Amino acid sequence: MFSGAGAYLPALVFSQVTIMPTFSIDGCDLVYETHGEGELLVLLPGFASGAWSWKHQLPAFAERFRVITFDPRGVSRSINNGPSGTIGQIATDVAALLDHVGEAPANVLGISFGGFVAQEFALQFPDKVERLVLACTSFGGAGHVAPAPEVLMAFASVQGLNSADRIRQYLSMAFTKEFSDSSPEIVDEFCELREANVVPEDVYMTQLTSAMSFDTTNKVGSIVIPTLVLTGDADTVVPTQNSENLAAAIPSSTLQVIAGGSHMFFVERAREFNAAVVEFLTK
Repeated sequence: MFSGAGAYLPALVFSQVTIMPTFSIDGCDLVYETHGEGELLVLLPGFASGAWSWKHQLPAFAERFRVITFDPRGVSRSINNGPSGTIGQIATDVAALLDHVGEAPANVLGISFGGFVAQEFALQFPDKVERLVLACTSFGGAGHVAPAPEVLMAFASVQGLNSADRIRQYLSMAFTKEFSDSSPEIVDEFCELREANVVPEDVYMTQLTSAMSFDTTNKVGSIVIPTLVLTGDADTVVPTQNSENLAAAIPSSTLQVIAGGSHMFFVERAREFNAAVVEFLTK
């Protein structure tokens, strides 16, 4: 399932020029970035996250694609004075963004909450999607396999929402203990990036409420776009069974499970994750 404007750590430096323009849509000044050249790939961030969360993907993806990342409305640098950032509204924003840059269809990758947005986008705007990647996500509804109660409670609380302690409390649950012990500097860096990109409480609660009510159970089978469903077998936030169920429900889908991967497997197992995405999108 995984900020008002907040600080944003310096953008990654690539051989290609990085552009960070602003696109105005329906009361929101949406900040987006472009990296690299080639076929278009849109990255949809997870819960309460923005463009900053793709640090471990951008260098690899920018070698093969023209990558678009963005801060959803109200998150970090994207100032919102319009409709709240529900899953449906974010999907509509992405469609408008593609119209703005003048490129479609695009490859679309969504992580967790971003996977909800990706499904909604593919259902609403199928002509704008070339291929779809759904990572550590679910079709929601009554068939969703929930995490342990303590994990749910950690995400539901807004107490000290943007404090370092609060951020580490819920993000630590998304990494495996083994990775946190062996690579604490990577976990710390991810937490610091989230801390630097403030998520207002109303934006957080809008995303949380929208995620809790998300349900494509009876619609996801109509997605006929080639789809890769990716998960880790150690995901305690969106248990692996959700990805298995999702892949079974989408006719043109392939399931790939990364051994030892947590909910943050795109960070923990970045090399394997990136290779799986690139292979699927280029084969």
